[in-house]
Amino acid sequence: MTAVSPFPPLVEPTPELNHEELERYSRHLTLPQLGVEGQRRLKNARVLIIGAGGLGAPALQYLAAAGVGTIGVIDDDVVSVSNLQRQVVHGMADIGRPKVDSAADAVTRLNPLVTVNAHGERLTTDNALDIFSGYDLIMDGADNFGTRYLVSDAAELVGIPVVWGSILRFDGQVSVFWSGHGPVYRDLFSEAPAPGQVPSCAEGGVLGMLPATIGSVMVTEALKLITGIGRPLVGRVLIHDALAQTWRELSILPDPDRPPVTDLSQVAVACGLPTADDASPASHETLTASELAVLLTSRSLGETSFTLIDVRDDWERDLVSIPGSVQVRLQEILDRGVSALPDSVEGNVILHCKAGVRSAQALGALRADYALREDTVKHLDGGVLAWIQDVDPTLPSY
Repeated sequence: MTAVSPFPPLVEPTPELNHEELERYSRHLTLPQLGVEGQRRLKNARVLIIGAGGLGAPALQYLAAAGVGTIGVIDDDVVSVSNLQRQVVHGMADIGRPKVDSAADAVTRLNPLVTVNAHGERLTTDNALDIFSGYDLIMDGADNFGTRYLVSDAAELVGIPVVWGSILRFDGQVSVFWSGHGPVYRDLFSEAPAPGQVPSCAEGGVLGMLPATIGSVMVTEALKLITGIGRPLVGRVLIHDALAQTWRELSILPDPDRPPVTDLSQVAVACGLPTADDASPASHETLTASELAVLLTSRSLGETSFTLIDVRDDWERDLVSIPGSVQVRLQEILDRGVSALPDSVEGNVILHCKAGVRSAQALGALRADYALREDTVKHLDGGVLAWIQDVDPTLPSY
């Protein structure tokens, strides 16, 4: 039995398809639920993808292959070699290029009938409404909570739906958020987790094939909304476990007590910025890469003493490390506290990891012990990535 959409088609159809389009999309045209009219709606649709990364890669390819007429992509990052494990629109020749340019080229190679709008900038409260107003639907493949709240709020103000996806390690989630028709992102996550509580893909890792699984489901939802077929994931969240190869469904409802979004001023409140939470490092417990560089120079001159501890795994240290650090893995610190530190460690301690998430966790585990001592414990804000960016850009990134 074919599911009937409770929503009308999102986009009006174009007047006609030309001969090349009839041939290219023939497998769509034979589907009675989609047909020529549905393909004409796809041709007339304008879809914006947030991020040309893991989820953006399959979304771009399948939207273009399906014949979505205008595809926008916004991203201010450049391609790095570590992206290639999962971001399949980019290749070796694209390393160092803006991701939006690489993505636009990939779309054009796949389907030159599609128009690509490359927004090579970061999505902010200043530009979100202007950019969103040029599209019918948003595909949210962002990798941070701040952007997800911004996308949700801006889409609510503009009045367009958001197809949302999220991936981490071996797990993925997909839903459709549409203010006035169902719940929005804030109904699912009323508050962002505390900083450091949820690792990014850079910190936690992600199975390279997972973006394809989740991204393809996101595109399916986009096509259903555009053409008005099937039952969209409005009010439902699909949760995927790639290791168990299972899917389960969670139903969600709009929060009747949630105040409507009237502007973008509340984005920073819910986007995971530092709070007074005891688990979050205080300002006096954090130092920058530049400050660490000064301290390391002073230590080499015998003017100060401290121990720099790397809480990452072996393979990460083999790839790149900050000179003068010693390794104590995060799990050892979480399990044993200060007793996990080598006997040679005396005095002040500075912790670091890749991006600052794990070192913040380690700091939290050591804070109580160091409260009883005259020595201090701090962590490096931004980790090795900040060190590469601000101190030694000749080191390999990852």
